[in-house]
Amino acid sequence: MSAVTNAKNRTRLHRLAFIKGQLDMLPLNLAVLPWGLLCGSLAMQNGFSAWETQLMSLLVFAGSAQLVAIELIADHTPLLTLLFTTFIISSRHFLYGLAVRQKVISQPLRWRLPVSFVLTDELFAFSHHRKAYQTKTRLIYALSAGFSFYVAWNIWTLLGILAGQLLPDLTNLGLDFAIATTFIALVVPTIKNKATLACVVITGVCAATFKAWGLELWLVLSALSGMTVGYIVSKDSQ
Repeated sequence: MSAVTNAKNRTRLHRLAFIKGQLDMLPLNLAVLPWGLLCGSLAMQNGFSAWETQLMSLLVFAGSAQLVAIELIADHTPLLTLLFTTFIISSRHFLYGLAVRQKVISQPLRWRLPVSFVLTDELFAFSHHRKAYQTKTRLIYALSAGFSFYVAWNIWTLLGILAGQLLPDLTNLGLDFAIATTFIALVVPTIKNKATLACVVITGVCAATFKAWGLELWLVLSALSGMTVGYIVSKDSQ
């Protein structure tokens, strides 16, 4: 009887973890609605087919990289520049993986693989608890949150595809501002020391400046500048 009771309690705990993951990610799922609409409609308006647009969200699953890639492809940017730019934008996920690695390294591959797939900016923001990913309950919570975001992103992309076919140019509605507000919401809570603050400020200033100058790699150069200054400040603080 005790074993049966324990099994029922574990099942109940896992169910609650699944529900909590869904609910905790819900605000961010809704926050990227304009972003997904923009991604889907922008791709359609730049000559992508509906299948190509949806497959990009299903397989790539990286909003900022998708938007940048769509614009670069539409501008007939050289392939090397396209690959380098999207590589730099997506390279932060490598850092996310390094940060989370120690928490999941003891878990079986069947858990680590899906965690790596859904480890977006949003899920990483949920990963700072020292016990994150270290029990089955916490893994269920993380995967529930991560895959709910994946499903939402693809639904919003589909709506963007339909809107891109039926409505006028959605880029004139300022939906791209949703990208900025989402990342502001994710970044601000992480500014807890001088190095991070310096990185954020320098990146923002450089992005505005380099964009105004018309530099082709303004985003990459801004990110590298911010990370360099942040690293220097962190070394000086030690």
